[in-house]
Amino acid sequence: MSVFKRYHPRLQQAIVSRLGWRGLREVQELASQAILDGNNAVVLAPTAGGKTEAAFFPILSQLLTSPETGTQCLYISPIRALLNNQEERLGLYTEMVGMHRFKWHGEAKPKDKQAFLREPCELLMTTPESLEVMLISPSVPARKIFEQLRYVVIDEIHALADCDRGSHLMAVLERLRQLSRCDFQRIGLSATVGNVAEILSWLQGSSGHPGLVITPHRPPSKKQLEVKYLDEVDLANEVGRRAYGKKSLFFTDSRRRAETVSQSLADKNVDIFVHHSSISREERELAEKKVTSGKNVAIVCTSTLELGIDVGELDLIFQAEAPSSVASFLQRMGRTGRREGAIANTTFLTTSSEAMVQAIGLIELAREHWVEDVKLDFSAWHILVHQIMAMCLQSGAVRRSQIWQTLTGASCFKAISEASFHCLLDYLKAEDYLSEESGLLSMGLKAEKTFGRKNFLELYSVFTSPVAYKVLSMGGQLLGSIDWQFADVIELDTCFLLAGKGWIVKRIGHSEKTVWAEKAPQGKAPKWGGFAPMMLSYRLCRKVRDILVSDQEYPYCDAASLKRLFELRQDRYFLANHFAPLQVVDKQMLWWTHAGGRINNTLRYALSHELSCEITSNNYYLKFTGDLLSEKVLKNRLKTMAEPDYWLDQKLISALQHQLPELRLSKYQPCLPKQMQLELVAKEYLDLNQAQTFIERCLKH
Repeated sequence: MSVFKRYHPRLQQAIVSRLGWRGLREVQELASQAILDGNNAVVLAPTAGGKTEAAFFPILSQLLTSPETGTQCLYISPIRALLNNQEERLGLYTEMVGMHRFKWHGEAKPKDKQAFLREPCELLMTTPESLEVMLISPSVPARKIFEQLRYVVIDEIHALADCDRGSHLMAVLERLRQLSRCDFQRIGLSATVGNVAEILSWLQGSSGHPGLVITPHRPPSKKQLEVKYLDEVDLANEVGRRAYGKKSLFFTDSRRRAETVSQSLADKNVDIFVHHSSISREERELAEKKVTSGKNVAIVCTSTLELGIDVGELDLIFQAEAPSSVASFLQRMGRTGRREGAIANTTFLTTSSEAMVQAIGLIELAREHWVEDVKLDFSAWHILVHQIMAMCLQSGAVRRSQIWQTLTGASCFKAISEASFHCLLDYLKAEDYLSEESGLLSMGLKAEKTFGRKNFLELYSVFTSPVAYKVLSMGGQLLGSIDWQFADVIELDTCFLLAGKGWIVKRIGHSEKTVWAEKAPQGKAPKWGGFAPMMLSYRLCRKVRDILVSDQEYPYCDAASLKRLFELRQDRYFLANHFAPLQVVDKQMLWWTHAGGRINNTLRYALSHELSCEITSNNYYLKFTGDLLSEKVLKNRLKTMAEPDYWLDQKLISALQHQLPELRLSKYQPCLPKQMQLELVAKEYLDLNQAQTFIERCLKH
């Protein structure tokens, strides 16, 4: 029997008469059963796969069956663009059963907010940061609004779980739990991820409801994939030719790349728009509107359009170079192939060898049905500092026990003991971030100055802007900026691209977060070619190695990419000789690990502690400069590093942490003890467990 029979009669009638539906999709059947039975759930389905209805139809049915006053359902979006995108749809679904929804964010009109506060409606739509605003603001009666909260729906939960904003949201949900009379059900909507069961457990927090993963069957579907190897001029011509008369998205992995690509397409007789986080909201919404209604339009974008923003039926997906994960590739490709008879597609337009092989690796891993795990944080100390201050600001003063009892249920604090929690509070008191009188904690003078009422906007957002290094000419002229991951792997005399020009690195100042460069002479080939991938996974890097040592040809590659792949295989012939071979080049030694960014960083810093030579690393190899290192010496060091107790040595861990670049990854990082600050950077940069496993594999081979 279809779950449709369990829906409230008014909802049944609305689905048939207003929407014209004649049945439910499998994901809607499965999710509705789970939610109506009182489960928490993570619902997996591709973009436009019916996830929104899968969550909201059973919720609306329950709200009709057991009506209450006030806000009973909370919809949380990771980005405002998706919030705006869902406004009309959720407005229709609530209106057709006699309910209302309200969208609360920074740009909502004050009079509309006041009307909502006077009479809260059934569905509230917001973002994590705006939800924090509501809890902290003295003008918002949070208990009145949320005391009847019964459901929380988090859209694109995989995008939040992988970053600080997800940890922040889990803590905020525990604070909401203290305001609500109900143990509200938690529903996450997600694209495909590798560790969905872990995400469900992470979402559960202190909830007493059982949890289910909803994964509908996905029949095999045809995909149209291409990998092309070409130069920048041919790239623009190729896109202009193929995008003419179509609706397309062109993904890039940086704002700078998006801008340069859009400029190169300006004269290709296609309406070109740019969409990334530095573009104004009006410009982004115009781009979304144009591609939804237009016929000869392309948006050059970053990951801002990777999430479930509805821009209508798309014809083509282009990808400049390659994304850093299988998950991103699948999410982007999933924007096409939705209408009857359409085929999901992606064309990789690569201008560097690294990107070309990486694109092949992503496709092959996707064909093996492998997707990365989302990295979850269970000891988010900096988020804990943020939440302690937020609770002090929210209440004026709060007891230690109340903070602990409220926040201890959040998964992001699961690995933090109560004793460690009190040690942190004592440190914050000593540093004047907190004050304690008669057992009540409040904001200290230093916190008031930085995060208090006069500077309250600083406290609403948990994240800080990405770390960037300035690039200056030798005369001191500002040329632009590069990401810290790129700055950490470039070397002196490396040639790189910035603003469409070649530059040679002459000096790197990590403490000043600055790179000094001079113009590259004509004919000097950029070593990085403008493609500097983020830290890649171990599995992807090993797949790249497997591709290079095989003789397989890939039918989705064009002639130029197959030719370049053949040349790379000849150049890297030695990779087949060992699991992770050594190569001597110009008085330098390369250790080709193909182990990924975090493992190679860990090996780099550990070996720097063991050896007296300069070591640099990227996703694929470690480079040793100085006295040539013999294979025997390296093997002996690795045997030592393979010992079970080696990575437990606190002196080693401290040495590794002190070698890391001094990066500010969180605005609350300076509030932490020095050791915790180092641990925060280490979690981003290192992977001790996987490094040890890799060493063991090396020694076996």
